[in-house]
Amino acid sequence: MPTRRSVRRVPGVRGGRFAVRDPATGQEFDTAPDQRADELDAIVDRSHAAWRGWRADPAARTTALLAAADAVAAAGPALAPLLTREQGKPLAESHAEVARTAARLRYFAELSPETRPITDGRAVRSEVRWRPLGPVAAIVPWNFPLQLASAKFAPALAAGNTVVLKPSPFTPLATRRLAAVVAEVLPEGVLTVVTGREPLGSRLASHPGIRHVSFTGSVATGRAVAAGAAASLARVTLELGGNDAAILLDDADVERIADRLFWAAFRNCGQVCMAVKRVYAPARLYPRVVEALAERAEDTVVGAGLDPDVRLGPVNNAGQLARVEDYTAQALAAGARAAAGGHRLDRAGYFFAPTVLADVPPDSPVVTEEQFGPVLPVLPYDSVDEAVAAANGTGFGLGGSVWGTDQDRAAAVADRLECGTVWINHHAELSLAQPFAGVKESGVGVAGGPWGLYGNLRPFVVHRLGEARS
Repeated sequence: MPTRRSVRRVPGVRGGRFAVRDPATGQEFDTAPDQRADELDAIVDRSHAAWRGWRADPAARTTALLAAADAVAAAGPALAPLLTREQGKPLAESHAEVARTAARLRYFAELSPETRPITDGRAVRSEVRWRPLGPVAAIVPWNFPLQLASAKFAPALAAGNTVVLKPSPFTPLATRRLAAVVAEVLPEGVLTVVTGREPLGSRLASHPGIRHVSFTGSVATGRAVAAGAAASLARVTLELGGNDAAILLDDADVERIADRLFWAAFRNCGQVCMAVKRVYAPARLYPRVVEALAERAEDTVVGAGLDPDVRLGPVNNAGQLARVEDYTAQALAAGARAAAGGHRLDRAGYFFAPTVLADVPPDSPVVTEEQFGPVLPVLPYDSVDEAVAAANGTGFGLGGSVWGTDQDRAAAVADRLECGTVWINHHAELSLAQPFAGVKESGVGVAGGPWGLYGNLRPFVVHRLGEARS
């Protein structure tokens, strides 16, 4: 299998650029190519041409993807600061994201589909084999640009597909750098990055040459992506966010779990699809839960992610900051109390104080919607049935957690939650080998583990006359 020794510019970029801002300052610090939707035909054609060779040699794919994993790990010292600069997260978290990206490539490089015999007593020998789909569109948001990109392109490439990857316009730079690193060990056209503003993403999702669209983002945009892909009957995998609830039982040890619970909500400035976004605490423990979370919010060092002392960076962009401000203001106007924070910080950039809200009306948007920022509402309950009903009373269904000393009791409560993943006494931790999927409006399809690989394949059945197998 040929390898690339130099990185070529994607044809069709004609000088159009758009600004990329540092969320720690709000100022432009670089630009990225603003590719036009009508340039996609040639890009998808090249992806399809590359697919013919890429799908033919599984052993060569494994070798190339393992080399890509090593290259990404080696590029970490350059990739991580760029990721922090455009996304805002602390540098240590950016290094962790690069490491996770490399690990995911390594994991999927060593996975392969299994041929499955079918036996039904007839004199026909049948088996199910697996074939790749073709060019895949991977459309990625700005909260984990590299990790979510690899969650899409690693299984797609391992399955024998080619990928056209579109990052968010807020975070295109580290993704382009990542693709350049990976492109050094992949054949021409196997992984292509396109950057630009709408309607580029819409055109990619609906392009007739794309056979699978993998998208992470909002519910509204996910519906539009699905509608666009339906025109060519392309497969879709949609991860559409969550409003994860954490239920604390009356035997929870508040002092012991407070740190874990706080960071399950506030990591990456709360910009995590499966972060804790609502806490339900029994009335007896409610005051101490609010106090413990507020203490940690007040003690957290907030600032630019490149500062080594910072634990919480800025919100990524001005629009998201406005959403966080609006939801918080609505809650406070309706009678909520800011036990910590509750306001934008008076400094340059998109900084919002880590906020813990008490006495929040349960119908407030900060409770019913995905706030996706450093704001956590804490609500009291009188009975476990009431807490479970509140946790399930949402259109989302990505994840949830239950916290308590009696783990069997906590597991029984967790079993009642309507979500794709549930945790006991922790939250938002995933293995590369496990499936990741939501229910209700949180998504369609499955990512992660072997399920992610098979989601990029189609069955191919072979029948042969011969003696029946018993």
